[in-house]
Amino acid sequence: MSTEPEILDTSNIENLINEEDQSHTEVGEHEYTIDELKKELEEAKQTAHANWDKAVRAQAEMENLKRRTQKDLEDAHKFALTGFAKELLVVLDSLVLGLQAATGDSEEVQKFREGSELTIKQFESAFSKYNIVTIDPMGLPFNAEQHQAVLMQFVEGAEPNTVVNVFSKGYMLNGRLLRPAMVVVAKAAD
Repeated sequence: MSTEPEILDTSNIENLINEEDQSHTEVGEHEYTIDELKKELEEAKQTAHANWDKAVRAQAEMENLKRRTQKDLEDAHKFALTGFAKELLVVLDSLVLGLQAATGDSEEVQKFREGSELTIKQFESAFSKYNIVTIDPMGLPFNAEQHQAVLMQFVEGAEPNTVVNVFSKGYMLNGRLLRPAMVVVAKAAD
């Protein structure tokens, strides 16, 4: 026996190892093929894409919620006077009715009329400060969004579907209807 070690041809072994590396990879105690790893990578990419999509949608939903909340807050400021304004309309209506009922030529009645007219002007001035707009539709076409027809009647010379009498004026607060005008609408002859 010879004491010289035997020299092995390692080129063939390196080729076998490279082929083995290309077809199998060992992770922990489990051995994966390249196809399995590609499949897992594709699944991971799909999961990452789905999670990214969810994150983008959540971000968009948060932006929409922020906008809605901001609009609700603005509307709350804009229309905070609604209840108070409705209560003042009742007082104004009473003043107008009192003014209409005050007939006669006596000095007391004239003073009452002047005082009521000034008070009504002050109400109207305060209303305009807070964007409360009067709807006085006399002679205008009937608008169901702003008027409430109390009665329809034939009126000689009046165009059908026009307002011929206003029982009480309507009001809008910042473009939103506060109270419709109560009106009489002309109808066509029978």
